Amino acid sequence: MSVNPKSEQTKATSNKVHHVEIDESNVGQRIDNFLMTYLKGVPKTHIYRIIRKGEVRVNKGRTKPVYKLAIGDIVRVPPVRVRDAKNVPDGAEGDLLRLKNAIMYEDKAIIIVNKPSGMAVHGGSGISYGVIEAMRKLYPNEKRLELVHRLDRDTSGCLIISKKISVLRAFHEMLRSNQMEKTYVTLLKGQLESKEIKVEAPLRKFVTKSGERMVCVDKNEGKSATTLFYPKQVFSQVTLADVKLITGRTHQIRVHSLHLHHPIVGDDKYGDPKFNEAMKKVGLKRLFLHARSLRFEHPQTGEIMNPVAPLDQQLKKVISNLG
Repeated sequence: MSVNPKSEQTKATSNKVHHVEIDESNVGQRIDNFLMTYLKGVPKTHIYRIIRKGEVRVNKGRTKPVYKLAIGDIVRVPPVRVRDAKNVPDGAEGDLLRLKNAIMYEDKAIIIVNKPSGMAVHGGSGISYGVIEAMRKLYPNEKRLELVHRLDRDTSGCLIISKKISVLRAFHEMLRSNQMEKTYVTLLKGQLESKEIKVEAPLRKFVTKSGERMVCVDKNEGKSATTLFYPKQVFSQVTLADVKLITGRTHQIRVHSLHLHHPIVGDDKYGDPKFNEAMKKVGLKRLFLHARSLRFEHPQTGEIMNPVAPLDQQLKKVISNLG
């Protein structure tokens, strides 16, 4: 039996296979993105695993993550455990309030939040909930809330959430064609005097023996990545810089900063541990990386949007103390 993807019946359970018939609302969507919406709460890594193992089928055949759905396709969704947004623990009221207060902009199609540092964008890998699960609890009547893009857990700043699948697809196309401008602000170890520094270094993801997910520069197997650094204020031991992403790879700014031999201050994954410890004296207790602004064309109105997220009080205080 097939079910409509818009139906309330579309939540997979731990002991039931679903066969979903694709209608016009999902035509052209990649199957991996479709499954991330359909299986809300399931980690991204698990979705790719069930596709790779052939548990997900399209018209009874195996498929790949990049397959674009066509009207009438029958998608076999295997039984998986779905973390419901209602399971955001009652003790999370503080995070819910913090996120509600972080909303910068909202209309019928999108929500833009100034994501706090320390909050993951989604649950998984030992994290019970993230921004998207919390937003679904804050907006119980919005059935299609999805992350447009991602930020690292310790990175703060502009994060877009879509309310409609058509809007989400438009954003994904925008991101693929580099039509969204992203500007970050960061604090780098050492002094950089150049007006502009361009880093073009291919990046490859890997997993350490301990299971930690990391990224490194790999000229042979890495995916192309380009970052522009604009030093703005040079202090005795650090440099405050704007950063523009030309591509959007995982941990791109963090790894390209390390590649420059000027790692981000406060980075416990790619940074200098001793230097990070010393910087606590000026009040820095987190990764100094903030997604300050975005520039894009609104998918529905065509308006040029330029949301700007202010720095949190800790980062402001660090700059003041350095000065």
